[in-house]
Amino acid sequence: MSAAPAPGVCTRFPRRLFPGSHPTLPEMTQPDQSNPTRAYDPAQSHAFPDGRLNDVLEYVLNDEAVTAYLTAQNVNPVTRKGYNDHGAKHIEIVRNRALRLYALLKRGGVPFNGATDQGLSEADEPVIVALAATLHDIGHVVHRDDHAYYSIPLAADVLDRILPEFYDPADAVRVKGEVLHAILCHHTEETPLTTEAGVIRVADGLDMEHGRSRLPYERGGRGINTLSSQAISRVALQEGDDAPVLVEIEMQNAAGVYQVDNLLKEKLHRSGIEDDVRIVALNSTGEGDALVERIEL
Repeated sequence: MSAAPAPGVCTRFPRRLFPGSHPTLPEMTQPDQSNPTRAYDPAQSHAFPDGRLNDVLEYVLNDEAVTAYLTAQNVNPVTRKGYNDHGAKHIEIVRNRALRLYALLKRGGVPFNGATDQGLSEADEPVIVALAATLHDIGHVVHRDDHAYYSIPLAADVLDRILPEFYDPADAVRVKGEVLHAILCHHTEETPLTTEAGVIRVADGLDMEHGRSRLPYERGGRGINTLSSQAISRVALQEGDDAPVLVEIEMQNAAGVYQVDNLLKEKLHRSGIEDDVRIVALNSTGEGDALVERIEL
């Protein structure tokens, strides 16, 4: 009779567990030392047209109202509920990882349908991704609960002010609709209908290093959400061999399994890019009796 899976370990998605002596950390792909944080750099060449994205990003990052939202949206989850960060740092990480994920998928030949379905150009795809990543959590200024739905009218107001700086009225409406769709679908209750939206959904779940879990946890608590949030030491996005994207997660202990199984699995499921992203998590403690050595999704 086979042993039951460990608590919090879901078997709905295919993966392999390798007990015993596990691969040491050097077997994981090492991050690019020229850009270790994988922050989006407008000066670099990219696998997509980036001129419009760079112009929009420069405008948005210097917009006083957007900056104010990124500060104000942390009050309800952090100050009032004692949860983890959902402010400017989270947004920066999600935007960088979304654009990195977008670039890797483009390099791998994965089609994007959001801008295309609307008759927009390829140059509008990264704009949709960047704006959705930047505005996806502003609904927290209203309430932590159901924040994805509150984000829609607030983001719509911001987009109505910003998009006319770069688009004619008809295209501004189309870009706005795609950005709002991507924002709504970062919530796992909604199903992304575009690849751009799937990117935002997965990128949101990749902000999980050093206690930066997207699973709400109480600061100073000792529950599984808190403990597992501290177990992830590194997340890296690389080109994959059998899929366009390889996400490598370094865990310090087996509690990190809870993050992978209860967050990333759910974010990846029905994202539309589940066949294009491979996730590998390694327990890097080097202890031969570790409960979980390696997980693959």
